[in-house]
Amino acid sequence: MKSTSLRTPLLCLGLLSLAACGKGKEQGPPQMPPPEVGVVKAQPQSTPLTKDLVGRVSAYRSADVRARVSGVLVKRVYQEGTDVKQGQVLFEIDPAVYQATLNSAQANLASAQATYVNYHKNAERLRQLRPQNYVSQSDLDAAEANERSSAAAVKQAEAAVQNARINLGYTRVVSPIDGRAGQQQVTEGAIVGAGAADSGSSSTLLTTVDQLDPLYVNFTVSSADLDRLRAAQSAGNVSLSEQDKTTVKVTLPDGSKYDQNGTLDFSGATVDPTTGAVSLRAQLPNPQRRLLPGTYVTITANLGEQHNVFLVPQQGISRDVAGAFALVVGPDGNVARKNVAADNVSGGNWIVTNGLSAGDQIIVSGVQAVQPGKPAKAAPWQPDQKPGAQGQPAGGKAGAAAGKP
Repeated sequence: MKSTSLRTPLLCLGLLSLAACGKGKEQGPPQMPPPEVGVVKAQPQSTPLTKDLVGRVSAYRSADVRARVSGVLVKRVYQEGTDVKQGQVLFEIDPAVYQATLNSAQANLASAQATYVNYHKNAERLRQLRPQNYVSQSDLDAAEANERSSAAAVKQAEAAVQNARINLGYTRVVSPIDGRAGQQQVTEGAIVGAGAADSGSSSTLLTTVDQLDPLYVNFTVSSADLDRLRAAQSAGNVSLSEQDKTTVKVTLPDGSKYDQNGTLDFSGATVDPTTGAVSLRAQLPNPQRRLLPGTYVTITANLGEQHNVFLVPQQGISRDVAGAFALVVGPDGNVARKNVAADNVSGGNWIVTNGLSAGDQIIVSGVQAVQPGKPAKAAPWQPDQKPGAQGQPAGGKAGAAAGKP
């Protein structure tokens, strides 16, 4: 009897143990906590609309200095590669022939003036005698005709003198503008001007003068970018800077920043059919003559101020075949995908112009650990944090928990 009474409690204890084990198997392994991600809140703001482009420097004004009369080049007055002033003499052409022509024209003028004086006095005398009928009307008419002809001859001689004086002045070739004079193209002793066998034209190029302050920077913008800018301006999302001027900043070939800003002063009216681009030009101060025409530079064009846009760290924007998108943590704690428009970068951030709403929690770190429709734990993103660090603690804790007995 005693043995039977002892076996009964032991049997009950065994059954309870089996029931407890069965319940443990029904519950299964513990679920993984949602991954922790770093997020930034989307806030609408204004930012400059900039575009990095390649431009080429050109002279503000470039004037060809040519011989305007024929003759032998006798002297170069200026020093090559130096700055010259407008009206400064650069070359001298043999003036002997033109001085002789001027002397002859002046002599012809003196003869014409003397002839006019004689005819004028004769006509005056006949005009006084005509009222008394001492001379006929035909004699008076002839005298007055001679007077008018001699007066015209005087004017013609004066024009010849002026023309001869101008040609004589052309023997001293001057600079048409202020600037830097280039290399001499023709040496002394060469025949220049009309009929020069080596030039094949009516005027010989002697040198070129370039104005270096200010300078022009020529560059192009795709017609698509220009259309987007104008559409944004029409919608009020982009406004130009003060004085309605588009500014440009120049980076020199050695990577250093140029200390002067330029302003856009020309925009082409047609699109180049071969490149699909529109030509633009900016005016750039060059007081120290540091830049020279022909130099290629990198320019950052400030095309205006963008309003109601979102600045998102570059890690927060991904791309696939469908385009750019951002992953956000919704109010329900689940991850959602939002397709966005992000075509420009400013200071390491993508400029998102469409697709986001104010207050969206954009996932910046831990993007690889989440999927749309799945939950995620949002925490403020730290800019100095390494990518993926936000999701690491959660995985580490889960792994440690799984490794415990």
